[in-house]
Amino acid sequence: MEIDIPNCSIIHYPSKVLMCKAKPVAQIDQQIRRLVERMAEVMIGLKGIGLAAPQVGVPLRLFIVSLDCTREHMKVFVNPTIQCFGPLQSQEEGCLSVPGIYTHIPRYASCEVTATDLEGRQFTERAEGLYARCLQHEFDHIEGITIVQRMGCAGRIAHRRQLKRLEGQADQ
Repeated sequence: MEIDIPNCSIIHYPSKVLMCKAKPVAQIDQQIRRLVERMAEVMIGLKGIGLAAPQVGVPLRLFIVSLDCTREHMKVFVNPTIQCFGPLQSQEEGCLSVPGIYTHIPRYASCEVTATDLEGRQFTERAEGLYARCLQHEFDHIEGITIVQRMGCAGRIAHRRQLKRLEGQADQ
């Protein structure tokens, strides 16, 4: 797959790329490394703490996380798998691909993610709290799920105008 990296920018709901399950990364090469660099620019520029490849229009199973929004602490997750455990906890979440909406989303208290880094080494990360929430949120993106699908009835009602506005922009 040839990726137009300079044109990778944030994709908004209800774009089709956000609704489809992403494909595995076949090989970690220079193109994938450049994509990760571009994703870091986009995420940090928008003051996000996580970003999945589908959010920049690339349907690959890849995401980055940096809880302090810096490159120094950024982790790359290629072809991740996730196991969630503990009680469900509902907290307010936002999403760079669903601007203007912050809504309570239930997530598991803990999770364990196994992935590959940019050097091709497999690793496992165990997470709790905000880190676990962020990993679950980004994993949802590579599964074709956004916070719009996760929000409850009250959230949909509260944010119906903003959702309609986003849907209207997509029709143009």
